[in-house]
Amino acid sequence: MDRADLGALFLHFLLLSFLAIGGTPTVLPDMHRYVVEVHHWMSSAQFATLYALAQVAPGPNVMYIPLIGWQVAGWAGVAATTLPLLVPAGTLTLLVGHLDARHPQAALGRALRRGLTPITLGLMLASGWIAKPKSRSCWRRPRQLPRAGGTSCTRRATISTGPIRTCNGWNEQRRR
Repeated sequence: MDRADLGALFLHFLLLSFLAIGGTPTVLPDMHRYVVEVHHWMSSAQFATLYALAQVAPGPNVMYIPLIGWQVAGWAGVAATTLPLLVPAGTLTLLVGHLDARHPQAALGRALRRGLTPITLGLMLASGWIAKPKSRSCWRRPRQLPRAGGTSCTRRATISTGPIRTCNGWNEQRRR
């Protein structure tokens, strides 16, 4: 990957950081469009696998962003995808938090909170809509969904139990 492509990746993810109201999963469809459909840096299956791997691993739910950067351009890609999403969002969060603490009943703050809620929900639904067809086999046969350490999930497991309790070994011990 040349510097121009790396710069374009950085600028695109910087733009997405300002649209990521409600978290980075809200801009997942556009990340997919840019990386898979526009530039063909990876396939849809690779993208879905990176996203699933990052969601199963412990830690923040933005772990898929450095993985996308690593797949595209190694360490330079990690920096080009992670920094533009963390630095502006962190700065804006600190600024808005400071202003909200000083003026909690400001009309602008109340209007922003009311107006951004439906946008966030819509963007999150769009993320699910984009991700579902890419992992169709996992929706039909949930026992074959890959998990950390080569284990697989079961129909009985719930999302709240986490990856350790969703492995087949835990359910086998529970039945005894």
